[in-house]
Amino acid sequence: MKSLTTDIPQYLLIKAELQARIQSGALKTGDKLPSERELCAIFTTTRTTIRESLAQLEASGVIYRSDRRGWFVTPARLWLDPTQNTNFHKLCLEQGREPKTVLLNGRLTTVPLDVMKPLELQPFDQVYLLARLRYADGRAICYCENHCLPARVPELLRHDLNGSLTEVYQTHYGLTYTSMHLTFFPTSVPAHAAAALGIMEGLPALQLSRLNYDQHGRVLDYDIEYWRHDSLRIEVTTH
Repeated sequence: MKSLTTDIPQYLLIKAELQARIQSGALKTGDKLPSERELCAIFTTTRTTIRESLAQLEASGVIYRSDRRGWFVTPARLWLDPTQNTNFHKLCLEQGREPKTVLLNGRLTTVPLDVMKPLELQPFDQVYLLARLRYADGRAICYCENHCLPARVPELLRHDLNGSLTEVYQTHYGLTYTSMHLTFFPTSVPAHAAAALGIMEGLPALQLSRLNYDQHGRVLDYDIEYWRHDSLRIEVTTH
């Protein structure tokens, strides 16, 4: 391909060309882009320019980088209606996606300070802290920390927590989620979440915090989630 010469910066022209190929369907969800070296040859430009183009596309959620594997076309976002009582696994299946949750770490620990107030605990009370990673179609999209109350779910760590926590609560404790208080806002991925997701620290993310209540109206647990910025959209219908 001939060098692009125009008043528009070359990285923007390359971005537009790649985006057009994705929007037209020439590059489909999950397709791998040519390597940075190959893109340099295709567009007769430098790696710095190619990386700027790719960074622009990543920021807009069109492509994503998989560590040591290259760049890929981003799958469609999951949509979440926070007014509906659902869970991650059910949400994925309803939208034709394949869910998976992996427990990274589970332990009994002193309640973190930022969780103490919503859980109505004292400074040295203990909680079960579960660090878990959620996947859709094999792609890690959400790092989640569940703070569970030992008094409500004793011996929780004895159960298989690689899956739906909702099902564990229902099956072993007779508890169901019935309502929640949800807070969400854009932020950047902190180091521990970035390491779990396999992405660069500081990339954009959507942070969701959920205070969950059971069928008796009692606090059940508190979740803090970091979603990749290109993986989720919030959609609400009011009446």
